Amino acid sequence: MTENENIPQLMAQIGKQAKAAAAQMATATAQRKHAALISAAEAIQKNRVDILQANARDLEYGREKGLGPAMMDRLMLDEDRISGIIDGLRSVAEQADPVGQVMEEWEQPTGLHIKRVRTPLGVIGVIYESRPNVTIDAGALCLKAGNAVILRGGSESFHTSRALHACLEQGLRDAGLPENAVQLVPTRDREAVREMLTMTDTIDVIVPRGGKGLVGLVQREARVPVFAHLEGIVHIYIDEHADPQKTLDVVMNAKTRRTGICGAAECLLIHESIVKTIGQGVIRALIDAGVEVRVDETLASVPGTIPAQADDWGREYLDMIIAARTVANVEEAIAHIQRYGSNHTDCILTEDAATAAAFMNRLDSAILMHNVSTQFADGGEFGMGAEIGIATGKLHARGPVGAMQLTSFKYLVTGNGTVRA
Repeated sequence: MTENENIPQLMAQIGKQAKAAAAQMATATAQRKHAALISAAEAIQKNRVDILQANARDLEYGREKGLGPAMMDRLMLDEDRISGIIDGLRSVAEQADPVGQVMEEWEQPTGLHIKRVRTPLGVIGVIYESRPNVTIDAGALCLKAGNAVILRGGSESFHTSRALHACLEQGLRDAGLPENAVQLVPTRDREAVREMLTMTDTIDVIVPRGGKGLVGLVQREARVPVFAHLEGIVHIYIDEHADPQKTLDVVMNAKTRRTGICGAAECLLIHESIVKTIGQGVIRALIDAGVEVRVDETLASVPGTIPAQADDWGREYLDMIIAARTVANVEEAIAHIQRYGSNHTDCILTEDAATAAAFMNRLDSAILMHNVSTQFADGGEFGMGAEIGIATGKLHARGPVGAMQLTSFKYLVTGNGTVRA
């Protein structure tokens, strides 16, 4: 596509095609959707060399743009990650079909029989940045839930997303389903994003997946409803009753396994009574692993730390950097998270059940964890096969957004010539 292409005309056509495909997908059988996903997985397996070559082009583009290590890690595919994508597709395929599931059923004294059943949302727009696997995750989940989807990937993953999208198209063709059920916007032009945000006639909901800038743009300018996915300002509170070995294992995994994902820990809150024991040990281990630890005055005596600045509280680094401060008790930890958190994922490390209960009851993050690495904040790890993102809002979907969360519902009411008095 050329830069002179009429973006509004292009997007209007994509929207029209998606609307028509959504009408067909709403009544697609579970067997056909399953077949489409399995065929797409087989296409990825068959074309993995081409996909890696496309990814190499995107990595070169990313290097030229000066992307940092965390963003390059998000962009990169290798054999293991492609195998993970294939496994995720197969996992989604094997899940129960949510469409048509009876959520509730009851009789009224008036003679009405009422059922609430799951239905597709319709057309979903997914706007995401550099992670090419989102092309498959979003396409597969929307397909499973009987929706059509318009994918607008980041410019950095342009070639990889196209190669993966072609596999989804192959799966739809093989299953006799409309190829337009999963469309990829064929341009890097950012005007396409702005156009999607106003397509109220054809898009039912927008799901943004990316950094603060992207999500902020979508929330400010969207006229289409949005599943909010805010940045992952993930806190871990280390309580005075924390187990030393569990704490070390969880914190190291939560920060260093993959720093560029939204479940990576960004701030440690350490009970003041364990600063010289568990706290110091964890900070030293992080520093030894290459993490830059930015600390408050109380922790500044730990060798190798760096003084924190005001903007280090409530910051998503997506890098080998973490902030750390002391708190007097769980109440102070909760207050800090309420002020600086993003309602994404927060964790407490403690062996005291009452303290853990207070933490998990008082906070309102989409995901709350007890003695668990925050890197598990992922739809695949929750048994969903994949996720479009982690919604931090409170309406409709919250937490990992899988196929079930991409449905709405309708009421089916039957009677026998029943009239209202």
